[in-house]
Amino acid sequence: MPERKEEVTPEIFDHLVELAALALNEKEADYLRGELNKQLSAVHELEAIELEGNIPPASHGVPYPPERKPDLRGDVWVPSHQAADITAQAPEFDGGYLIVPETPHTTLE
Repeated sequence: MPERKEEVTPEIFDHLVELAALALNEKEADYLRGELNKQLSAVHELEAIELEGNIPPASHGVPYPPERKPDLRGDVWVPSHQAADITAQAPEFDGGYLIVPETPHTTLE
């Protein structure tokens, strides 16, 4: 298979790292950029597979025919008896709310 051009260039990757506010050393950055390019290459390989026009899009990996499609599971609220133990682990908790540090906002260009 021919080698694909890297779509995530170092410049694009640096921009993504900045947007995500990540702190990566050079080795980590090179590895992650390489993995992103491999994933994009795999997506392009899948895009190249020719499919018949009558195949419907799938919302998941199991293609149920409409007459056998199972009903969606209903949402059921189940209280936890460990709520106090869980919230005790939070750095700040007040009046039923987790208090998180303010996130500095920047304007995207």
